[in-house]
Amino acid sequence: MRSDMEEWKEVRQQVLANGMSKRAACAKYKLGWHTLNKILAHAEPPGYRQQAARPKRVLASVLPIIHEILATDGKAPKKQRHTAKRIFERLKLEYGYLGGKTVVEDAVRAWRQTHQEVFLPLSHPPGEAQVDFGEATIRQGGVERKVALFVMTLPYSGAIFIQAFPRECTERFLEGHRRAFEFFGGVSHRISYDNSAIAVIEVLKGRERKLTKEFLRLQSHYLFQEHFCLVRRPNEKGNVERLIGFARRNFLVPVPDVASIEALNERLRERCVADRMERTRGKTAQKEELLREDQAAFLPLPKQMFEARRVVHRTVDSQSLVRFDDNDYSVPVQYAHRQITAVATVQDVRLVFEDRLVAKHLRCWERKRTFFEPIHYLALLERKQGGFDYARPLEKWELPACWALLRRRLQAHDPQHGTRSYIRVLRVLERFSLTQLTAAVEYALDIDVIDADSIRTIVEHRSDRPVELFPLDGRPHLAQVRVETTDVSSYQALRSDQPSFEQQQQQQQQQQQQQQQQQLIEVIP
Repeated sequence: MRSDMEEWKEVRQQVLANGMSKRAACAKYKLGWHTLNKILAHAEPPGYRQQAARPKRVLASVLPIIHEILATDGKAPKKQRHTAKRIFERLKLEYGYLGGKTVVEDAVRAWRQTHQEVFLPLSHPPGEAQVDFGEATIRQGGVERKVALFVMTLPYSGAIFIQAFPRECTERFLEGHRRAFEFFGGVSHRISYDNSAIAVIEVLKGRERKLTKEFLRLQSHYLFQEHFCLVRRPNEKGNVERLIGFARRNFLVPVPDVASIEALNERLRERCVADRMERTRGKTAQKEELLREDQAAFLPLPKQMFEARRVVHRTVDSQSLVRFDDNDYSVPVQYAHRQITAVATVQDVRLVFEDRLVAKHLRCWERKRTFFEPIHYLALLERKQGGFDYARPLEKWELPACWALLRRRLQAHDPQHGTRSYIRVLRVLERFSLTQLTAAVEYALDIDVIDADSIRTIVEHRSDRPVELFPLDGRPHLAQVRVETTDVSSYQALRSDQPSFEQQQQQQQQQQQQQQQQQLIEVIP
């Protein structure tokens, strides 16, 4: 079967090149006179050309209503805007529309096509960066969980840095910056952000923002300039928006099964380095080459390392617990009902009273957990020994076998106060490690000296160490110092039968004067 274009070409050849008459061509190819004239006038079929749109009389009466609904949708949440189907249903119920659904869908599509926003391509000089958080699913220990993805991109070179964190929060935001700057080998002089509550307290007029204290601390340390997108204008950092999806599809597919998030982060680092060998569409060189131009425009890394932390003030409750990030952490009981400063990093939570560190716990990223340090409650238990066997902070406290023997001996020696004596021994852990104290307890049991004061004396004696030589590593200026050896003979002057120091000085002066006089006599002729 011949195509329409083949027949079109043949008709034109026969009439215009070979001299066939129009009447013969109409008869041979079974064409109408007007059709033949159109073929001869156009080298190819011109297609259907409608002179004017067909009037839609039924739709015309409700078309302004459709446009009004769509315009109002611009102020509504994205997930609660009208679909064409919903508009059609409203027209039928509220306005008695009798037309078809298809023409309504066509009208909605035509309006949206003419009202879509057009974006201006932006120029990105070397040294700039964009930052955002995304989300992905991983398997950790065979269990699926959501993680937050911190992403920093360099639009000029196309280089990317990505790290996974348990969730999006201030500490992770700050830690992500620190790792990114160290990964790229410098600090971007200008970084674009959205209006996340981690960095922005309040959106003011235009691009003015009231920033959080921790973001200002980050900026003061690294000295970069911030650039916040206008509200609902994420296209201003479109590079990182696009590369979040790129990294998720290329670095996290299939869903990774990892032992820990840090193991995943090490794998992501390797993928980011390998990605530098690629070339971004429209660029003249690989990402690795363009990254050198980015690095040349970077600010230098500060000599002092930045600590990614969050500082909050909390009040210790009656159970000597401090609530932070929806978890409870214990402090020594003497700080109950007092104001405590919680300093949280990615790894730990430090609890500070005034200028003293009173407790330190590993950071937990789960919710509604309680973490006890048994030593924190020993002072209270010494006063309330009856609760020793029922104290929740001591439930999972496993001690070496010698401790049980020590308690039995103390209770056998003094049934009334044996438990309190045992707690007094445990309180030595406030100063020494469990390993040190356990060794002292074992020795005390061997020599049958089990009171708390004796055990404390044993561990203190064992912990004493002779003064070591002062190391000169990192102190080259001290290596030049020389201390003269003391002449102990000078102390002979302290003896009663020896002249005093002043007398010795006078004798030396007299000897010098005599020598000078003798020299003078020898010079005189």
